[in-house]
Formats: sequence, C-alpha cells, structure tokens
Amino acid sequence: MIDRRILRATGLAMALGSALMLQGCVVGAVVGGTAAVVGGTAKATGAVVGAGFDAVTTSDEETRARREREQRDYEREQRRCEQRQRQGKTC
Repeated sequence: MIDRRILRATGLAMALGSALMLQGCVVGAVVGGTAAVVGGTAKATGAVVGAGFDAVTTSDEETRARREREQRDYEREQRRCEQRQRQGKTC
C-alpha cells in the first residue's frame, strides 16, 4: 500500500513539475527539471530551471544593444533613400 502511494506521489510530482515548466516554454528546463524531480533535490531543480531560463532570455543590455543596432540600420536606410530621391530614383 505504501509503495503505491509513493509511486502515485512521484508520478503526480513529475506531472505537475512538467506542466509548470511547459507554461514557460523552456524545453531545456523540462528535461533537466524532470530529472531533478526524480532525483528529489530542490537545489538541483533550481539550478536546472535557472540555467534553462537563462538560455532562452535576453538581458537588458542585449535588448538595448539590439534596439540601438536596429535604429542605426533604420537611419542608414533613410539616408540611402534620401540620396536616391535626390538622384531622381525611387526608394
């Protein structure tokens, strides 16, 4: 009887853990998180989920750099368009 309870509890924990991780669409965390749940260590679970989350998110610095790059590209294209218009061409 006790073995069935443990088996059910383990299965439920794995199902709930997988469902929660899938909500964030972090595939790497699902695989690692499931292994961590089976192992039963909370510290490993936090490390695996954190690593998976870091792998799919961008930092504020990366986001700022991307926006600046896009702005420079836009301004460059605008200058090229103005030059073409001065030459009588269309953009």
